[in-house]
Amino acid sequence: MSDKFKINTASMKKMKVSGERIAMVTAYDYPSAKLAEEAGADIILVGDSLGMVVLGYDSTIPVTLEDMIHHSKAVKRGASHTFIVADMPFATYHGSIDRTIANAALLMQEGGAHSLKLEGGQEITSQVRACVNAGIPVMGHIGLTPQSVLTIGGWKVQGRNPEQAKKLLEDALALEEAGVYAIVLEMVPEELAQLITSRLQIPTIGIGSGRYCDGQVLVYHDVLDYATPLKTKFVKTYANIGETIKQAIGQYVQEVKEQQFPDESNVYHVGEGILDAITDTLTDTSDEKRGVKP
Repeated sequence: MSDKFKINTASMKKMKVSGERIAMVTAYDYPSAKLAEEAGADIILVGDSLGMVVLGYDSTIPVTLEDMIHHSKAVKRGASHTFIVADMPFATYHGSIDRTIANAALLMQEGGAHSLKLEGGQEITSQVRACVNAGIPVMGHIGLTPQSVLTIGGWKVQGRNPEQAKKLLEDALALEEAGVYAIVLEMVPEELAQLITSRLQIPTIGIGSGRYCDGQVLVYHDVLDYATPLKTKFVKTYANIGETIKQAIGQYVQEVKEQQFPDESNVYHVGEGILDAITDTLTDTSDEKRGVKP
């Protein structure tokens, strides 16, 4: 990885050892990526959560590979010096290994991301290993996996009973063995997330999984309260940008209706005599067409 990046897959592991937390934020377009980079985010995730917060779907499932490529390109243009991770969307990596590699390569080559994130545990280790062997860095994702929300029964905390907790630990260890360089833990009880983090040599990045993960990730629109469709306990809002935007647009609409905008400060003027010259020319031309002699 080029030295121009603040961190990479190797330095993330060093951060885990040193105790330095990893700050990851989602971004889905040029301006959000640009601001995230300027704010110092370690990693930008082009999440398939764009399906809900940008495209207006009720889940991540309708998001396509083409959607992810389109948004990854925009993010790359906005944050050329930040490590970018892109989600592999629903059902693009659960078929054959050949199809998985083809889809992953397409997203990497055309989208411009530096790494891909795959949801799932032991059931996708073959796909993870194949991607890693092909030179594609993979970030894992277990716990609440939004692409499986229909099969797990909704948006709820995972790992609260012994069977689920044991499976999540086993999934994390299996993903590490398969070659992932980090794992997102989503909506996992804090104590379980702490145990998983302590058992791994690679960093964990939490979202709704407590204080003891090696890093955290939040959705850009949740951080800013920017027309976000979800209100969850684990989100902390740092600014109410949505209300500011709504008030600003509302003021614009009102000023247009009341003919206050544009005003003198918003308009341009022609030079002295220009309109008279145009008018004289139009008059002469009109007279010629009517056969009027000067």
